[in-house]
Amino acid sequence: MSVDNIFLTVLATLALGLLIAVSGGVAYLTTIEWRDRRRRDNETRETRRR
Repeated sequence: MSVDNIFLTVLATLALGLLIAVSGGVAYLTTIEWRDRRRRDNETRETRRR
């Protein structure tokens, strides 16, 4: 393998790793936001019932 091929392989691997990390972070934040919104909506409904 030439130096260019090794460099491009490392660069592509890093790009894939960053893509996975960022996608995981977005999925995590979306899940947390959904859970919090659901909790707030449930608290609002309980407050109205009283």
